[in-house]
Amino acid sequence: MLALLRPAFAVVGLFTLLCGLAAPLAMTGIAQALFPGRVNGSLIERDGRVIGSALIGQAFTEDRYFHPRPSATSAPDPADSSKTVDAPYNAAASAASQRGPTSETLLEAVRERVQAAGTAPVPADAAYASGSGLDPHITPANAARQVDRVAAARGIAPERVRQLLAAHTEGPALGLLGEPRVNVLRLNLALDAPR
Repeated sequence: MLALLRPAFAVVGLFTLLCGLAAPLAMTGIAQALFPGRVNGSLIERDGRVIGSALIGQAFTEDRYFHPRPSATSAPDPADSSKTVDAPYNAAASAASQRGPTSETLLEAVRERVQAAGTAPVPADAAYASGSGLDPHITPANAARQVDRVAAARGIAPERVRQLLAAHTEGPALGLLGEPRVNVLRLNLALDAPR
């Protein structure tokens, strides 16, 4: 019996080492060599301090900044652990709201967002949260709607803000995949940069 089990254990051990250890380490090493920034979380630093990631949105609410799309993430309620409270861009709880198109709560939230956005038409990403609740990008149309507010709050010409917006609008990946988009954190950092 042991003669039959020994080769089976040897094969399982060999494939565990190859597939469970050697292959992942090799892939990690290759990725680290080719794409070190991406592998390490696409972290953005300022003055030697990490201030965010290009992959995770942040809640900007001041008029002087471009605002991200709504976030549906939540966190446990400190007063009652059986309930949750809104916690925009909570990376520890990435998820959509799970509210369907007939949800009155969702419809009311969208109505409030559209009303707060002011002028019509309102791009979808200004009214609806992303599936993860952490999307760091907005559409160029959503960003263009915010130019006058940002320029007025900063006391600079709208044309200067439009130039920064154009410079920070990313095209489709590989020129083919996806839609043009604007990384809100990077654009806001460019606005804060000394001129």
